[in-house]
Amino acid sequence: MPITYIVRYGFMKLLGEFHGLAGQSHPRAQKVVLRTDRGQELGEVLCQATDRTAKFLENPIRGEVLRVASAEDLETEARLPTRQKDGLEACKEFIAKRRLQMDLVDVEAILGGERMVFYYLAEKRVDFRDLVKDLARAFQTRIEMRQIGVRDEAKLLADYGDCGKPVCCNTHLSRMPPVSMRMAKMQKTTLDPSKISGRCGRLKCCLRYEFDTYQALERDLPAVGSKVVTSRGQGRVLALEVLAQKVVVEFEDRRKIVVGPDEILGVEKKARSRPKDEDDDRVDL
Repeated sequence: MPITYIVRYGFMKLLGEFHGLAGQSHPRAQKVVLRTDRGQELGEVLCQATDRTAKFLENPIRGEVLRVASAEDLETEARLPTRQKDGLEACKEFIAKRRLQMDLVDVEAILGGERMVFYYLAEKRVDFRDLVKDLARAFQTRIEMRQIGVRDEAKLLADYGDCGKPVCCNTHLSRMPPVSMRMAKMQKTTLDPSKISGRCGRLKCCLRYEFDTYQALERDLPAVGSKVVTSRGQGRVLALEVLAQKVVVEFEDRRKIVVGPDEILGVEKKARSRPKDEDDDRVDL
């Protein structure tokens, strides 16, 4: 039985499980030619498929490795940007001619020439049937129109983030995580929209990475607004220092002191309410 591998391919960094060549192993980062549901494509081997990797992939695309990429395959790939540039220019002309309410983002040409994928943004439903006919006549291949969102636009076009590293959506993220303003507030980051928004104009995905840890640590602390009894007296919780595992308490004599959970003798629990912006990743500029 051939070994199955996780391979990354395509502009959108798609992940799939592909059967390797019989009697041959494929090391990490090896370039291979795949048979996918879109045709023949060039992909990069990441690792062997295991039960552990299966947990991270939901409904992975499956196919087979046709061959290790040859010099001829790499030369063919090097010529694709020219075809993609031609597709971009032609499609923009057709869109303007037919006055379609859509913004073309990028064009992907498949290695085997079976199809070209046109990625676009649109606020409303677009009837692009005539556009597809125009493009099919011009390029003599199957045309696929794919509507995307602003995060996917950044995944296609963005290069580096504010951290100086390649943007996460164009490297290791295969699925965009939900991000909310609550995550920024809990981590006590600045709420300046220009500093917490990514290249897509939405909240940065990295705000999601440590949120589960903050959330778990927060459960061990009394909620803001709770009345607490400490060795120094009775007071009300004003704020939380989640990572330090301390709380700011205002006592009855107006003193504000930072205390640890070991100093709290009793808590009048207050229900934690879910903020209205829990699932809102938009940033108002």
